[in-house]
Amino acid sequence: MFDADMVRLEVDEHDAFILKPATPKADGDKPWVWYAPTLLAEREEHWMSPGTRHAWIFKRLLAGGVYVTGVDVGESYGSPAGRSIYDRFHELLVKRYGFSPKPGLLPISRGGLMAYNWAANRPDCVSCIGSIYPLCNLAAYPPLQRIAKPYGLSVAELRAQMDQHNPVARLRPLAAAGVPILHVHGDQDKAVPLESHSAELARRYKALGGTAEVIVISGKGHEVAPEYWQEPRLVEFFLKHVLAP
Repeated sequence: MFDADMVRLEVDEHDAFILKPATPKADGDKPWVWYAPTLLAEREEHWMSPGTRHAWIFKRLLAGGVYVTGVDVGESYGSPAGRSIYDRFHELLVKRYGFSPKPGLLPISRGGLMAYNWAANRPDCVSCIGSIYPLCNLAAYPPLQRIAKPYGLSVAELRAQMDQHNPVARLRPLAAAGVPILHVHGDQDKAVPLESHSAELARRYKALGGTAEVIVISGKGHEVAPEYWQEPRLVEFFLKHVLAP
């Protein structure tokens, strides 16, 4: 991981991290952005785990007095078991470390399932969701066997229970809570297509009265690229909402 003041901790034997701003807020408030997926148990430089490629955005959040955190729930794909660990991580940071009760969520790719499924259960614990090409529509994701396993379900059972676990079908509580959403997504993404994921979520969210915007990156797919990882509007979005009084 890039050079920053970091605390490593465990939540029920799940590895977690906290990146601390060099200059915390003078009033003692601890605003934070929660990154997903965090896969610390696999290897530090897994392409979506927090590392040097995230330095641009993380450094700007830290410079704004915002903590950056994450907890490793493995390849849980937003399952109830993963959401339970998220509950305990949130409780730990709020009650023991004095963090704000309403972090901003920063999910990348399959981290979208983790963040959105937890947020739908805890809409009062989220200030905003800013994401990069999130997987957020299970109905448009063919390899369901990969996802069914951590849910403890067969593919047929997962299909039958789809609306209980599909982020695009679980948006009403977030819209009612007024949680703003911003996605950055490439129009050449084959793994998580723009139209059936970010665009579909934004359409549904707006229909529920929510605020959602999608920044479309022309010519880019599901890849590590500065157009995603150095998007200033994403930083501005988080600083606006997690620092709001």
